[in-house]
Amino acid sequence: MSSRLDRLRLFLTITAASTLLCGLLYVTAQQLLRHSANDPQVQMAEDAAAALARGETPEPLRNRGAAAGQIDMARSLAPYLIDFDDALRPLASTVQLDGHIPVPPAGVFASAKARGENRLTWQPRRGVRSAVVVVPYAGLHPGYVLAGRSLRETERRVDQLGQLLRAGWAGLMVALLGFSVLLHLLAPAPTSVPAPGAVK
Repeated sequence: MSSRLDRLRLFLTITAASTLLCGLLYVTAQQLLRHSANDPQVQMAEDAAAALARGETPEPLRNRGAAAGQIDMARSLAPYLIDFDDALRPLASTVQLDGHIPVPPAGVFASAKARGENRLTWQPRRGVRSAVVVVPYAGLHPGYVLAGRSLRETERRVDQLGQLLRAGWAGLMVALLGFSVLLHLLAPAPTSVPAPGAVK
């Protein structure tokens, strides 16, 4: 009986450890994928903010005349820029959503101003999610630059990772269960010990 309980404890311990490990792997990989989705936007926002602070206009915004509205936030994977003034009014943009320039909540800009930068996931409407970086800039006409890019492909990779880890976890559980059953079948049958004074 004791050996059966020991096997059960071992099985439960390995199951719990495997589940925890798979969970940690998923969270770690998900965070790495999500943070790496900010990489192009960091450079775009910082370079654009520096140019606007000097009184210049960044190239993507300078060429917006012919290209205005060509980036559809709901469909395109292309990175985009939006320039806001200090009153949070959009001045120029390379992206539109449903025919309008989208504007994040005021708290997004307040956080960027307080910390010098704000990196976040922005969902202006259901099914439209972007990794955005907001950087404030000073100068004669202070404001904010928002650089963003769709999270569609990043979230697809996260989903694929989750499916792989779930499949691996399920396979491991089946293997552990099979091994446990095999140990049980191969275990020697318990021998009965005669009671004291019993006739053989």
